[in-house]
Parts: sequence; C-alpha cells; structure tokens
Amino acid sequence: MVLKALIIDDSRLARNELRRLLEEHEEIFIHAEASDADSAREIIEEDHPDLIFLDIQMPGKDGFQLIEELEYIPEVIFTTAYNEYAIRAFEVNALDYLVKPIQPQRLSTAIRKVREKIGEKADHQEKNERLKDTDQVFVKDGERCWFVQLADIRLFEVEGNNTKVYFEKESPLITRTLNYLESRLDERRFFRANRQQIINLKWIQRIEPWFSGSLKVYLKGGEEVEISRRQTQKFKDLMSF
Repeated sequence: MVLKALIIDDSRLARNELRRLLEEHEEIFIHAEASDADSAREIIEEDHPDLIFLDIQMPGKDGFQLIEELEYIPEVIFTTAYNEYAIRAFEVNALDYLVKPIQPQRLSTAIRKVREKIGEKADHQEKNERLKDTDQVFVKDGERCWFVQLADIRLFEVEGNNTKVYFEKESPLITRTLNYLESRLDERRFFRANRQQIINLKWIQRIEPWFSGSLKVYLKGGEEVEISRRQTQKFKDLMSF
C-alpha cells in the first residue's frame, strides 16, 4: 500500500529534511509540497492525499486553521519545533505529533500508525456496503430510540463532536462522524454539501445562486443549506443530464 503524502511547512530546509527522511519509507509517495495554508488547502481539496505532514506555526494561517477550513481531511501528522501544541493536536484527531528535529525512529512509528489506520479504513469499507434508501437505521439519543428509513432522513449536520439527524419533526444526536456517514451512505442520494452537512437530494425543494459562486438549497423540512463553492461544481455535475 503506497500512501500519497503532502508536506506543508513554510521552511524549505525543513521540507527538504523531511523529504530526505522519508526516502527510507517506500510506502510514502510525496505527491506535493506547500509553504502556506492556502496553497496547501487547494492541493488537498483537489488531489485528496492520504496523509499530510503539517507544520503548525506558519505565516498567515496556522496548521490548526487549515484543518478547520478543509472539507476533505486526510490523516494528519504534525511536525513542529514546539511541544506545547500536542494536546490540541490530538483533539483534532491527529495521528501523531513530531517535534523537530525529527528523529527517524519517531517518524517510523508515526508512519506505522498511518498504515494501520488507513488499512483499518479499507477493511471496514470492504465489509460495509453502502446503505440503501429502504434500509432502516437505529438512532438512539439518550433514552429515546427510533428505527428510521434512510429515505426519510433529509439532513445530517455536525454539532460539536456529534451529528444531528433530521427526520420528521425529530433531530436527535448520534456519535457517528460525518466522514463515517458519508462512507456508508448512497452517494446518488446523499450529498456532502459542506464540511458540516450532508443532504438528502430527494428532499430538495428549491435551489438558488448564493455568494461567491456557491448555492443555497432549501429542503422540504424547512432547513436551509449552503453548498460550498468547492462542492458546487460537483453538485451541478451530479444533478445535470
């Protein structure tokens, strides 16, 4: 398994050193490099690397701000000269946190974690086929429980560390992440509108042009969802003849 990686660091010397260390790891293919958050975001959203090596302190936006802006989030290994960000790094689900100068043994440990994590994802996706409209799912929020047909769910929306499920007049919270739900849902029926929401295409009532080339979608249940600029073209391709 070869993993496509992106190195993000404002220091050319640091990028070169990491590239040199990664020469020992044939399973890592360095797809590209970026020296700032904005150029890194464009590469990530367009090319979907498996892994990013991400510096924290950079001119302009820092590494944490970059992650907050991403719609597609690859596996993350932070690389930094400072150790005080470690707790925050793991709060955003980073796989590892390497302090510069990076030690070869620590790098090997981090890469092993990435291989195991991505391997587990691949195994899980093979075992779990996409759910159909007619499938019923079990939803539990506290003491309340429902069996809901997927066709009746019009919206999934991130709320904190949970996801809110909209059906009928209910909107309970579940512990599944939006990325996990996207991997299980039928992509012909459910569409990732932005980082925070997945919509059921059959529940769309009307669509309007919105700011900066994005779209505003109005659902039959009354919810309003903005399709991000980056997802708008994909949405148009999906919905056109």
